[in-house]
Amino acid sequence: MTRGRTGGGEQQFDLIAVVVTEQPDPAFAPDVPEPPVGPEQARILALCRSAPLSVAELAADLDLPVGVVRVLLGDLLAAGLIRVRRPVPPALLPDERILQEVIRGLRAL
Repeated sequence: MTRGRTGGGEQQFDLIAVVVTEQPDPAFAPDVPEPPVGPEQARILALCRSAPLSVAELAADLDLPVGVVRVLLGDLLAAGLIRVRRPVPPALLPDERILQEVIRGLRAL
């Protein structure tokens, strides 16, 4: 499946990163040829067509180790067949005190 590779290339896929396919559904676009990918990668594309899934969800649905899924995702990303939305780093999230103030303000209404 991974041809002996153990990493996802240059990309590091977080477990909660969300994967979205760039390939149209063959049922709605029959004239678009299927990409030349292996069966596991084709399954990833099919799963992500119905709904965006996290890396952890893909590994569970495929019943494959996360490391293998990361390698397969790296190939799909390099081929331009998927997009990956990475989680927001904790440093960029709003301060908890601000959120508490917003909650108190809403409750006061």
